Amino acid sequence: MSLRDWIIPNDHVFYDIFEQLADTTTEAARLLVDLVDDYTNIEEKVRKIKKLEHQGDALAHRAYAELNRSFITPLEPEEISRLTTALDDTLDFVDGTARKMLTYGIEATDPYMKEFAKIIYLQAGEVATAVREVRNLKNPETLEKKCIEINRLENLADDVLAHAITDLFDSEDAIKIIKLKGIYESLEEATDKSEDAANVLADIAIRHS
Repeated sequence: MSLRDWIIPNDHVFYDIFEQLADTTTEAARLLVDLVDDYTNIEEKVRKIKKLEHQGDALAHRAYAELNRSFITPLEPEEISRLTTALDDTLDFVDGTARKMLTYGIEATDPYMKEFAKIIYLQAGEVATAVREVRNLKNPETLEKKCIEINRLENLADDVLAHAITDLFDSEDAIKIIKLKGIYESLEEATDKSEDAANVLADIAIRHS
């Protein structure tokens, strides 16, 4: 490796990592939809999501390593760090929710879980598309529209959580309340992390367009 390569890595490295991390998150979200829509072979499905979470961790570590050794980066170091963290956190919450469903011994999913999973998957797709716009930023308006849609979906998730918690507290089963509340909140948190990614992307669009 030349001195120049050590000081100024190819710009595409960070963009490649963002896109791969976003695609990994989208695939995990797709598997989450499959899990809640067809709640069978649970351990196998959770294991597949965990494998993707490990892949996401490896990509995030690579991004941080590249950032630590680079004097000059295509985006602000804080932007790279924040976007990497938000993408990785979304994947972590998808994985965490799937594992909770398994370890809590949830016997069946419900319409709220299915709606959350659908929103997470839609957000992940929007994030993956938006991330690809960062590579050249020729169409910042497209990026901004994607960010608005991601935020809109997060607002829908807030509504789903409110309705889910309201219905849940009609139950007199304390154990059920504790388990389902934890799962609902974990699902909603995944949508928050996608919104975090959208906020970073929106800042990038403004700063670099």
